Amino acid sequence: MIRRSMRSGLSLMLLALWSLSVAAAPDPFAHSIEGTQFQGTRPLTGELFHVQGLALGARRLWITSVDRRHGRGYLHEFDRASGRIVRRIELTDGARFHPGGISIDGDSIWVPVAELRPDSSSVLLEIDAATLHVRRRIRVADHLGCVAVARGRLIAGNWDSRLFYVADLSDLSRVHVVRNPSRTRFQDIKLIDGTLVASGAQSWWSGSVDMIDARTMTVRRVLHAGSIGPIAGTYTGEGMAIEGRDLYLVPEDGPSRLFHFRLDAPVTTAT
Repeated sequence: MIRRSMRSGLSLMLLALWSLSVAAAPDPFAHSIEGTQFQGTRPLTGELFHVQGLALGARRLWITSVDRRHGRGYLHEFDRASGRIVRRIELTDGARFHPGGISIDGDSIWVPVAELRPDSSSVLLEIDAATLHVRRRIRVADHLGCVAVARGRLIAGNWDSRLFYVADLSDLSRVHVVRNPSRTRFQDIKLIDGTLVASGAQSWWSGSVDMIDARTMTVRRVLHAGSIGPIAGTYTGEGMAIEGRDLYLVPEDGPSRLFHFRLDAPVTTAT
């Protein structure tokens, strides 16, 4: 009887502590992404590992993922209409097997592939979007986790995007280094008409999509994001792409879905 009472008392105590911890924790389902309207999801059929970056074409979409168990990185190509995989290429470059956030500029896909540790090394790949052949390899003496390229300008973030490297493609020997103006650890970034659209995580439960003036590197607008669940984490934790006011995210490891949101206002650097 005494043991039963002790077990009952212990159970009640643990239940009370659990209730207090849940009450103190942020509500992961409080919102999805502010300033947007959810449009739906599309399943992506084909093998994906730990998703990293997303880029969109008219008929195709590309996703990077890393197989951490075997130390391999990949670029996957999907049919945009059906969500079915078309092909993939391996990106592994020795100790550099971790691809990051990617960008498409014209007929080139830009992909950073880094060692899986900060303050390490990367190779920045320019890949032909039609053939998936590597056009150019640029060695970088730091871990690059994301890259945005548009109109001859390149911006890349290092580990957790603590620093941004800004350069012109015509002269990559001259690089301007800027500290991240946000507390968000950006995972995928895009250059849109003078605005750096950057998405990432602040915690497992929360993240943001930030609109940053690409000239001054100051934050102009922040869209806070919640979580899609305890396993996948925040909506903005992995791949992101944007077309006009349409925001696309791939927050889940394989099997994955393409999430579609509609921005309430266009991307802008205006105050």
